[in-house]
Amino acid sequence: MKIIEIRKKIDDLDKKIVGLLNGRAKLITDIGKIKRKNNKSIYVPEREREVYRKIKSYSKGPIPKEHLEYIYREIMSSSLALEKEITVAFLGPEATFTQLAALKKFGSSVKYIECSVITDIFNEVEKGNADFGVVPIENSFEGAVNHTLDMFVDSELSICSEIYLKIAHCLMSKSKNIKELKKIYSKSEVFGQCRKWLESNARGIDLIEVSSTARAAQIAAEEKGAGCIASKMAKDIYGLNTIASLIEDAPCNVTRFLVIGETLAQPTGKDKTSVVFSVKDKIGALHAMLIPFKRHGINLTKIESRPSKKRAWDYYFFVDLEGHCKDIKVAKALAELSDVTSNLKILGSYPRS
Repeated sequence: MKIIEIRKKIDDLDKKIVGLLNGRAKLITDIGKIKRKNNKSIYVPEREREVYRKIKSYSKGPIPKEHLEYIYREIMSSSLALEKEITVAFLGPEATFTQLAALKKFGSSVKYIECSVITDIFNEVEKGNADFGVVPIENSFEGAVNHTLDMFVDSELSICSEIYLKIAHCLMSKSKNIKELKKIYSKSEVFGQCRKWLESNARGIDLIEVSSTARAAQIAAEEKGAGCIASKMAKDIYGLNTIASLIEDAPCNVTRFLVIGETLAQPTGKDKTSVVFSVKDKIGALHAMLIPFKRHGINLTKIESRPSKKRAWDYYFFVDLEGHCKDIKVAKALAELSDVTSNLKILGSYPRS
C-alpha cells in the first residue's frame, strides 16, 4: 500500500480509539459519582495495579508492554481528574526527582503543589490541602531519608503506594564548558552519588550543597560560572545547557518514593507492609522482635533504626515486610510483635512496585 493509504487506515483507527476513550471516560465519571456518594477514595492503588497487569496481558505487540504502561498512566491520570480534582504535594521546586516520581505515579492531569521541605508535604496532606503527597524514603546507594522516617513517627497518614525511580544525573549550566565553572550546586546525596565522576572531571571546582537539585538548577540559571547536578527535566525548565549526562557512579542508582494519604489499599496478593515500633529495654529485645516474622515465614525487606529524640539511646525501628496486614500470617506476626515491642504502628499496606 501507499503511505497515503496507510495513513487513512491510521486515521480511521484514531477515530475509533478516541471514541473508545471517551466511552471509557463516561464510565469513569459514573464510578466517580458512586465513590463520592459512598465517601470512598478516588485513587485506588490495588485497582491501579490490576489495570496495568491486565493491559499488559492483553497485548501481543508490537508495542512494548512498558510503553503501554506509560500510555495508560496518562489515561488513568485523566480518569482521576474526571472523577475528582486530585491534588498531589511534592518536594519542589519544579524538576526535582520527587516531582518526576509524582508524575510517574499520577501523570500530568492532576494538580500539583510544590513544597520546600518534607515536613510541608505531610502538613499539606494532613490539612486537606492535598489529597496525597510523594516523599523520598531511600536511595539504593545513599540509604534512608531520615527526615521522612522521622515524620512517620507522629503522623497519622498512611502509606498507600510506592514508586521506584531510576536516577540519572546531568551536569548543567548556562555555560557550555566545564572549564568555565567555578561552583557546582546540588544536594549532598547527589554529590555522593557522583563522587567518582566529580573527582575525575571537576577537581578545583567548589561543590556547594543546597536543599534540592531543582534549587541548584535555579541558582545555576542565575549565577555566572555556576553549574548544577540535576535531572534532565531541569534543562528546559531553567534554560540550561547540558555539559555532561549520566554522571552517576553506578548505572543502577534507584530512589524509592512513598505516596502518603488517608487511602487504605486492599490486598492484591503482592503487597508490602511498613511498620514502626520501639523495643522494650531488656536483654534480647532485638532478637525477640524478629522471632514472630521467622515463625510465620515472613520476609523482611528493610530494617532501619532512628533515635526517638525523647530519651538518650532510645530508638524506633522501621520495618518493611512482604504481605498485607490483612493476610492471616502477617496479622498473626504483628500481633505477636506487639507483645514484645512498644508503640507498634502500621504505617500502611500497599501494592509492591
